[in-house]
Amino acid sequence: MAQLYYKYGTMNSGKTIEILKVAYNYEEQGKSVVLMTSAIDTRDGFGVVSSRIGMKRDAIAIDDEMNIYDFVNALSPKPYCVLVDEAHFLSRKSVYELAQIVDELNIPVMAFGLKNDFQNHLFEGSEQLLLLADKIDEIKTICYFCKKKATMVLRTENGKPVYEGAQIQIGGNESYTSVCRKHYFHPEFGKMDINKS
Repeated sequence: MAQLYYKYGTMNSGKTIEILKVAYNYEEQGKSVVLMTSAIDTRDGFGVVSSRIGMKRDAIAIDDEMNIYDFVNALSPKPYCVLVDEAHFLSRKSVYELAQIVDELNIPVMAFGLKNDFQNHLFEGSEQLLLLADKIDEIKTICYFCKKKATMVLRTENGKPVYEGAQIQIGGNESYTSVCRKHYFHPEFGKMDINKS
């Protein structure tokens, strides 16, 4: 039986490397995949899945107008798996369509994304995936400032933490840092800890 998987982690946890690895493994066995990503993330171009270490590949861009179920159902032959990067940006409707692919087409769907935003609120897509996924896995990384597990994303502007503003602001290491709870609330302690080492 196919399942809906949600693999989440903070920034820099290796989510995109993982999705590219899964795609490669399927394709090396001669099994086709559909690689998709949110149309919102255009850091490396429209419809591109791109990791921070330079690996990238073209993907189908998902916007609010797209019906993902209809798109996959129209494919012939059917793919062995549907892989979705930046899934936290998806709408509730899109996540329900991913579940429909699993339940009605018996095709596994693996979605990768963040759990929470810089204000510690769930993204719409991640909330729906946490509710609907058959299997949920955390991809772990460590806090920028210490050895604890990073569970939060700290947004910064000009080196200062920002806790208010628009939920979606596309950016990378220049804007976001993965941190533990302690350093999310007190990043100044982290700077002191780094200076001591």
